[in-house]
Amino acid sequence: MSNFKISVRQFGVHAILIEWPNKVDESILDEILQFIQYLKKNQLNEKEWEFVPAYNSLTLICKDTVLDFDYFKPKIKEWYGLIKKVPHATRYLWRLPVSYDLEFGLDLQEISSLLGLEVDRIIELHSRSIYTVYGIGFLPGFMYLGGVPEALEVPRKSTPRSKVLKGSVGLAGKQTGIYPQDSPGGWNIIGKCPVPMFNVKNENPCFVSVGDQIQFYPISMAEYQLHKIEAEVGIYNIEKIVLDA
Repeated sequence: MSNFKISVRQFGVHAILIEWPNKVDESILDEILQFIQYLKKNQLNEKEWEFVPAYNSLTLICKDTVLDFDYFKPKIKEWYGLIKKVPHATRYLWRLPVSYDLEFGLDLQEISSLLGLEVDRIIELHSRSIYTVYGIGFLPGFMYLGGVPEALEVPRKSTPRSKVLKGSVGLAGKQTGIYPQDSPGGWNIIGKCPVPMFNVKNENPCFVSVGDQIQFYPISMAEYQLHKIEAEVGIYNIEKIVLDA
């Protein structure tokens, strides 16, 4: 049986939105991912359906036909009540390099003053934490990472930048993330990652999945430049560790 009450509503003619309690909770995310595995294995053909999890919701998208919501609404609630212990899809901990050099960390000194923390302490706290991927969106490959230490929580900038560079690592509230391409943005920028988060030429353009975890580690400017070249020519190997093994 499931642990949470859900709501099910139509989301256009091709989609259904399933919502869990409105809070950031890893146990909710785990249940969403478990429900996806159950649906894929028992009820909905992956060739016909797309599954989009994020924080406390799951969007089911019928790819080719207009769906009969009156049919699916009770079915989804019935299926949800029948969740068994379905194995998770393989999940990974990805270790990603970040240069926190002040050339990249545009807001580090401002955050230092705001929080009353030395820059080195900010870097230490940010890089020793392990973050959960709660959603991917806004931009292709933009990861919403939860698990920011309370000591690092800062609000979004009151005036967004018109351009945040690809690879910039930001903080906003209880979240951190990497901008996968040049974009306007209002997050506080503390560093830069040389590893591309999204490549349309790859079979799987975004290598990270919702439910995976991320840990950053500090690198020097020279290491950043080296890894950036390695990534551009396709020889950089991203460090990953299998979770739940």
